[in-house]
Amino acid sequence: MKSEIIKTNHGLVQGTVEGDCVVFKGIPYAQAPVGNLRWRAPRPLHPWQGILKADHYGNQSAQKDWSSEPPGLFTREFHSDPESSNPSSEDSLYLNIRIPQKRRSAPLPVAFYVHGGAFMGGCGHEATFRTDAYAKKGVILVTFNYRLGIFGFLAHPWLAKEDPDACGNYGLLDQIAALTWVYENISAFGGDPRQITIMGQSAGCMSVRALLSILRSGEKFSRAIMQSGAGYPTLLGSDISLEEGFLRGQYAVEFSGVQSLEGLRSLTTKQICEIQEKVYAKVAKLGGGLAFSPVTNKTLLPLPIDEMTEKGMLADVPVMIGTTKNDMTVLPEEAAAKDSRFQAACRRWAQIMEENGHQPSYVYYFTHDLPGDDAGAFHSSELWYMFGSLNKCWRPMTDDDYALSEKMVSYWTNFIKTGNPNGSGLPTWLPCTSQNPFQMMLDI
Repeated sequence: MKSEIIKTNHGLVQGTVEGDCVVFKGIPYAQAPVGNLRWRAPRPLHPWQGILKADHYGNQSAQKDWSSEPPGLFTREFHSDPESSNPSSEDSLYLNIRIPQKRRSAPLPVAFYVHGGAFMGGCGHEATFRTDAYAKKGVILVTFNYRLGIFGFLAHPWLAKEDPDACGNYGLLDQIAALTWVYENISAFGGDPRQITIMGQSAGCMSVRALLSILRSGEKFSRAIMQSGAGYPTLLGSDISLEEGFLRGQYAVEFSGVQSLEGLRSLTTKQICEIQEKVYAKVAKLGGGLAFSPVTNKTLLPLPIDEMTEKGMLADVPVMIGTTKNDMTVLPEEAAAKDSRFQAACRRWAQIMEENGHQPSYVYYFTHDLPGDDAGAFHSSELWYMFGSLNKCWRPMTDDDYALSEKMVSYWTNFIKTGNPNGSGLPTWLPCTSQNPFQMMLDI
């Protein structure tokens, strides 16, 4: 069923009705970063003529073919969904908007979600995010794609000479462009631009942490949710120095065999992806962590994010932050004790915000072992619950699982609405402070 036609700053769009939502799929938010725009800051969108039929998702950002990966936990959990396995391409700067089918007159709060995937994979229309649970609670959900891997985070002296502000952080600039588009257009969809919550998990969480540093005056958003990728000190993954970025960029140039930036831009997407895989392999062999991630380039990110955290150089907004029991880097003995260095880093982060006079931080700890296997409360497992998308998961979910999901959706949407997760009928969730390092335990 077609929906009403919405007028944006760039043209008319028409979505489709799905359940309790009106869904607008594949709305472009910047020019396609192809050809001479590869490894450049996103360019403003050109207006379009007529009505854009926003009834199908845009391309995934260029990445490897995950269907060729050997069977494993994350392959089955997140890479076996046909609807999110549409083609990947450098032409991928699209966003999706889910609004309630029946809307009240007052503007609605907005959840702006940055997907994870180690800055290597993923997209904004994975099965986990295709939900009407937020719409039922009166929240607009926005998801989107941004440049990944070598396309989004390549640093090299050639690029620094061309644009030092953008060098190494094209994917972050895409996120800012998408957020800006939402800020400028969401009122046409019934949203409130003064009530935008930036949120993300894993690499998406690292991105939100970076956005808190880049947009530290708090423009364009009012709250933040960081899941499994933040804390102090950083333990999962972080920004890298410009010098380290240059080194990895030099690996890419050596593997390419070209002698200029023009030569790099003349290569095909497939050739760049092949170079990327070689860089991944080399960095992994050297024990360097994520091969491509945000770069401390002296301008966009002037200091390492841990140092900016110490100094309180972050947007002063309410924050929700937490991890899962069997998260990345968590040792078996830590999981058995239902606490970890990773979780302690979340509590310490909240306390540093308190010491710097920032607004409250609410810390959670997801400890529920998912049914169906012995993977436990693994990295990303909470997504099914806090998005209310259990019905799209292969696991044999029980009534208790659905009850936990309903509680988490309520906490998350309450926070998006007010900056405080508490609400009627819910156990009280206190801020995490030095005097009371409270964390909400999420389990059945």
